Amino acid sequence: MRALLLAVLMLLAGVPAFAQESAEPAAPRSWQSLSPQQQQLLHNFQGNWDSLPAEKQQALTRGSDRWIHMTPEERSGAQERFKTWRALPPEQRQQLRERWHQFKALPPEQQQQIRRQFNTFRQMPPEQQQALRNAWRNMSPEQRNQWRNMSPEQRRGALERAAGAMPRGPAGGHPGPVPHAAPRRPH
Repeated sequence: MRALLLAVLMLLAGVPAFAQESAEPAAPRSWQSLSPQQQQLLHNFQGNWDSLPAEKQQALTRGSDRWIHMTPEERSGAQERFKTWRALPPEQRQQLRERWHQFKALPPEQQQQIRRQFNTFRQMPPEQQQALRNAWRNMSPEQRNQWRNMSPEQRRGALERAAGAMPRGPAGGHPGPVPHAAPRRPH
């Protein structure tokens, strides 16, 4: 359990795909500057804390702080996501890191639009989600490239046609995001 907790903290703190970018360079932190709760969570790093790069110290500090402020349900979810992440093949993890970096490079408005679409997708019944995933998987690379260049309305129509004219999402809205935008769950 301790190893899993440490691994989750590492994921929260410093996996490149999820690390937060900072405009200012990280300053080294002393072990004594950490709260007792952070020291307890990061005790495995105590012996070599001073030799860690400042960026790693900062990432671990942020991750431990986030962990401390999570509810038990949020912690459980984080542990499950980490297990899922660790079970992915390295190539798929790298692909997800690249997609994360692409997402973070988008303008804030586009990021917000994608988040809204993803939340709409998550609210769909599982059958509808699967139909969208299947439609995406059945597209040729050419069709996917064409899809990426379409307006949201054109995308919706193309996905609905590919998925067999599925009904729209809640309140007649967009049926969801790019089905490949979320990591695939094991079946």
